[in-house]
Amino acid sequence: MRALPLWVAAVWWGSLSTLGFFVVPMLFVHLPSPAMAGGMAAKLFTMQTAISTACGMVLLIIFRSNRQLTPVDTAQAATVFVAAGLLLALLVEFGVAPHIVARDNLAVWHRVGSVMYLAQWLCTAVVFGKLVRRPA
Repeated sequence: MRALPLWVAAVWWGSLSTLGFFVVPMLFVHLPSPAMAGGMAAKLFTMQTAISTACGMVLLIIFRSNRQLTPVDTAQAATVFVAAGLLLALLVEFGVAPHIVARDNLAVWHRVGSVMYLAQWLCTAVVFGKLVRRPA
């Protein structure tokens, strides 16, 4: 049970890594058109937002309520990055993605979304790293 926060962070970081760096690029390589790949990628990113939201909320709840699972100093240090990653996931889904789907200045919004996705990935990497290094 003590490893639960670490596993949740691993799932969050791993799912972001797998989707963003492997699955979506493969869609654009192997599907017949960029439009098909983009449509499928949008659906996958929506699912990723659900995973990110669930993992982020579970981590925040654990950090706030269970000091046996995560020491106070580790929880405090990681909470900012969990909150930032969660906020970035929601901003990409509800702020950026609608512009991309509508093809509204596609290049700019795609760049903004990519930077925000990378920032979310970095936040989760920091959380994962803090949990790996926590005192036993």
